Amino acid sequence: MDRSSIQEAAYIPSPGNDGVRRSAATEKKGPGLQPEVEVKSKRRGRPGGWVRWLDAGVILPLLAGVVFLALWEKQFYHSIFDLKKYQLPLPSAIAQSMRENFSLLLSYTGYTLTEAVLGMLVGSAIGFLIALTATAWPRWGGGSLTMVAALNAVPIVALAPIMNLWFGDGIGSRVAIVTATTMAAMAINAYKGMAAIDPLALDLMHSYAAGKPAVFRYLRIQNSLPYVFTALKINATASMIGAIVGEFFFSSRGLGYLLSNSIKVAKMPLGWSCIVLAAVAGVLFYLVVERLEKIFIKWHPSARS
Repeated sequence: MDRSSIQEAAYIPSPGNDGVRRSAATEKKGPGLQPEVEVKSKRRGRPGGWVRWLDAGVILPLLAGVVFLALWEKQFYHSIFDLKKYQLPLPSAIAQSMRENFSLLLSYTGYTLTEAVLGMLVGSAIGFLIALTATAWPRWGGGSLTMVAALNAVPIVALAPIMNLWFGDGIGSRVAIVTATTMAAMAINAYKGMAAIDPLALDLMHSYAAGKPAVFRYLRIQNSLPYVFTALKINATASMIGAIVGEFFFSSRGLGYLLSNSIKVAKMPLGWSCIVLAAVAGVLFYLVVERLEKIFIKWHPSARS
């Protein structure tokens, strides 16, 4: 008997019920053990507890922030840059000012955030329409992207007095400033998303005799959504800057107005309170947009990856 025959004979179950039971157990147990071993090995390799927190990038940034604030409170930066307390208030003084003026700061933060959200929505909608036009009619709409980029190059300090003359000193002038500063990011990103489509997908649409509206609806706009949300995340912080700078020049309410007046009367802790709240509002605005992105385009390959 050759060697292969000997190996085949070794795998033949012994006669009787015992042999059948052993063979069935082997068949049942064999395939089931492999995933269990893989799961255990994965569990052993997966970091847990505080290691997972470190991997998540939570503990280290928090520790860095605590150390930064502790050094600030101990006047470490004052000694390095030769600053006085009125030039760089201590964190404890800023926190006390926030407690004493909490209702005023909260009201003005809501006012500034309203200007930023309205301006960003209007500016992003106009920017998306410009990208749509430039993609559908490149000969006529392509120049609009250049015009939007040129408008974005105009500094806010030059736009503020013009918008104030056009729309008055109410909320409309700040909304117009934010609109002008958020159009370019949306127009350029959305245009790139609509133009950078897979040629095979476009050929497939053409093979189905799909017209231009169908190509836009099912292919170009769908492909532009990740780029649109990227532009919205950029505009979330840019809109807060535009609203605050606009209030800094012409306004009777808002964080920019309060910051300007605080600096004029040397209430620096109150001025820094405005800066802290503006930063917190900008971060929250960004996180809201990021959450909406995960909800609305979770089906997209870029979100799945």
